[in-house]
Amino acid sequence: MGPQHWWPAGSAFEVVVGAYLTQNTAWTNVELAMGNLRRAGVLSISGIRNTPLEELEQLIRPAGYFRQKAARLKLFVAHLDVQYEGSLERMFAGPTNKLRAELLGLTGIGPETADSILLYAGSHEVFVVDTYTRRIFERHALAEAGTEYERLRLGVQRALAAPIEAFDGPNGQDEGFTAPLTHVPSTASQMARSELSRRYNEFHALIVQTAKHYCVKGQPKCEACPLRNLLPIRPTD
Repeated sequence: MGPQHWWPAGSAFEVVVGAYLTQNTAWTNVELAMGNLRRAGVLSISGIRNTPLEELEQLIRPAGYFRQKAARLKLFVAHLDVQYEGSLERMFAGPTNKLRAELLGLTGIGPETADSILLYAGSHEVFVVDTYTRRIFERHALAEAGTEYERLRLGVQRALAAPIEAFDGPNGQDEGFTAPLTHVPSTASQMARSELSRRYNEFHALIVQTAKHYCVKGQPKCEACPLRNLLPIRPTD
């Protein structure tokens, strides 16, 4: 399906904001909220810092849970100010494991959000496990329902750290296959990355694209899915 240019954001901090806003909502709602912040000229560290809480809540209202999310964005910026003098670059310069534990200690940041921030904003070598990952892995008998987040994350990281050869699938690529449209290259998607960070980035983005267009919730579109030849048994839900 080609490069996915994910995460669609103009800066590392926009990725952080998006990682908070996308919790428990669709990305289309996140884009509405991000648009509000951008038009108001506050989609920046200083913008979030200086915007009154009530005003910030209304700007991000389309993303849902707007009071919680506004307070948590304020908390993140306050943490950045105290620990790193307001610099994302200083924060991301730290070792991955230490920074991951630090992020997980902040209110409102779970493993998926922490890893999204580390990978997409900080170019750290971590893989993001989300609902899409679980859905595809479970339907392809790669994981059981309820498998622990860390087990999935570390399993993918071990697999992608090994040498990888080009693979076209059992029958090669279909001539008639039309890939879904992707985002245009963004500043965040073109950040300098290690090869492993790039693999994690692209693999997760491809999972998201496949789950959104083919391995959908409910009745999957297996006949059109590029992974159909790798499916052991067609899922019924």
